[in-house]
Amino acid sequence: MIWLLALTIWLTVSAGIYLALSRDVFRCVFGLGILGSAVILALFASGRLGSVQPAVIPLGETVLRDAANSLPQALALTAIVIGFALICFSLVLALRLIQRADTDDTQALRMSEPLPTDPVKPPYNGAEHEPALPAASHASTTSSREATA
Repeated sequence: MIWLLALTIWLTVSAGIYLALSRDVFRCVFGLGILGSAVILALFASGRLGSVQPAVIPLGETVLRDAANSLPQALALTAIVIGFALICFSLVLALRLIQRADTDDTQALRMSEPLPTDPVKPPYNGAEHEPALPAASHASTTSSREATA
């Protein structure tokens, strides 16, 4: 049973990644939704799959023996709700993006990036944008201390 679930998770992740890497915006959104479903399946796999007993501790005992673990089930229900909200928000955002750009091709949407000569967002110029490393200033202070000693 666990091998069948592992194969299902693998197929779901593969389909989700394939769709998420697509050029169509809606396929990207649905790919993210399918990847969320793969995570939910992995959460279910973390609990005991073969047990059909409820997660109730019998009177006088302190541990569950053959019952299913209820924590992965609760996490999966929470993930379903959060995933549904994320997909709804992503679909609304994608629809608005498509209406504004008049295309759903992700390669054509790259044309909405600012030009390198745009004064509002200057292009990356390499070393000018790199932060100063504190190790270089530390080395210079230690060498000046050694020179004075």
